[in-house]
Amino acid sequence: MQHDQQGDGRAPTKARRRPKHLRLILISGGLAFTLAAGGAAAYKYKLFTDIGDPVSFGKVPHETAAAASDTTRSGVLMPTGPAAAFTRTYRLPDGTQIGRTTLTGKKSGFTGDVWVWVPKQYDDPKYAKSAFPVLISLPGGRGYPTNYWGTGPGLGLEKAVSDGAKAGTSLPFILVMPVHNADTKHHFDASDIPGEPKMGTWMVEDIPDFTKANFRTFTSRDGWAFMGSSAGGFGAFKHVLKYPDRFKAAIASGVDIVPDSPLWKGNTQAMDENNPEKLAEKLIKEGGPDVYINFQIGTKESGREKAEKFMNEYGKGPVHTLLQVIQDGEHNGKSYVRGMREGSLEWISKVMSAPTPDPDVR
Repeated sequence: MQHDQQGDGRAPTKARRRPKHLRLILISGGLAFTLAAGGAAAYKYKLFTDIGDPVSFGKVPHETAAAASDTTRSGVLMPTGPAAAFTRTYRLPDGTQIGRTTLTGKKSGFTGDVWVWVPKQYDDPKYAKSAFPVLISLPGGRGYPTNYWGTGPGLGLEKAVSDGAKAGTSLPFILVMPVHNADTKHHFDASDIPGEPKMGTWMVEDIPDFTKANFRTFTSRDGWAFMGSSAGGFGAFKHVLKYPDRFKAAIASGVDIVPDSPLWKGNTQAMDENNPEKLAEKLIKEGGPDVYINFQIGTKESGREKAEKFMNEYGKGPVHTLLQVIQDGEHNGKSYVRGMREGSLEWISKVMSAPTPDPDVR
């Protein structure tokens, strides 16, 4: 039955409209909600992104940076320039970023890409006068034209360093992640193989020079270390043994012990100059300086016996070694990052120099 009256006894009227100002508020709120929801979806599906945009590091206030350059601490090298042009390749949830640039090494003549990540502390004004330790991170596999430590943040290396720094179990390392080989067809044993691109010089000369040009670094070897997996692990601990005056420590994961590239073509003299066993023997005879090698091996991969053999024969005198066994670990980056979280980052951090905050800056 149709009623002619409203429940309050009044005659039926047209539906009353909300006041105009209230309608505007509701419309504006709905529009804002729609844009917010749509914007979140757009970013989720990368319709809007800042990937590929220019990025810079070390964004301390201008006055603080100027003061820092005028009062450089002993043992600290401020960026020497020229500054590289970085493009953003990834933004982590904590706001830190990975940048990529292309470098032509002045000493090697080789041109390749380099990825860099800096910890949150680097941009903190309290650390504007401080150097930061550098961990040059080398990939396994071909290691060209990319470095999976830089292009694959899902492996968790950057987050492991961030979490460790927050927990006090890791130094806030600058991660420098260059290509490791010169092409996709060969591996170069992180060495200057006669007649081939100078990949050894690229990593021990050009990459440190590039890092010093762009970041606040330590002048001593106490602020310089390598890490790497598989072929990159070989390069990591080989470089430390060959240049103990420049680099102090290495984390070497799933690693080969001796050079084995077919590009050597039987040149035993050149191979011996890049053989960690020969280099460790020489360092022991010379009595130092002390170096620190942390091997990582997963229980689901081979190679443990090789690492243990090296440790038993050469882990003495100035050559300090440790084996981090990763339970159920496989021959991959995620397993090695887990090993770093479980102990290797803390171990290497204890022998490296730490950044120090300025007590006058709050």
